[in-house]
Amino acid sequence: MTAAWPSLFRITVGLYWLYFASTKWLGVGWVQGLLQTAGAANPIPGLRDLLTNVVAPNWFIFAVAQTVGESVVGILLILGLATRWAGILGLLLATGLALTVGFEVKDDGFRWLYYLAVLVNAQVIASGAGPIALSRFAWVPAFLR
Repeated sequence: MTAAWPSLFRITVGLYWLYFASTKWLGVGWVQGLLQTAGAANPIPGLRDLLTNVVAPNWFIFAVAQTVGESVVGILLILGLATRWAGILGLLLATGLALTVGFEVKDDGFRWLYYLAVLVNAQVIASGAGPIALSRFAWVPAFLR
């Protein structure tokens, strides 16, 4: 059973990403307010300017890109394909959320959920796919292992 933990953890993180992606599958309009106010709430000077001048006016493109990224990470992690690459993409997505939307959250306890997403994706990168993964089959192309 101990050998299966990396796989179970990876699948759980994949379900986490698919859940958050699914909240935007039927529309990303609710994200508009978050992305347009993220710059004002951000304490990091260069990032604040980027969020205000680039992300806020183009919020739709960024929201769709985040949704696609979350969906890809979730599916790849659940299937156990390109696990470390999916973990890296998940780490980048989680870091972006922690540095932008995380500062809009006023509750410090809730803010840690964004930081936790960074840590769990780092753990997926470190532990790999585990024994329960499609990447273990010989017919899977090398770039998906």
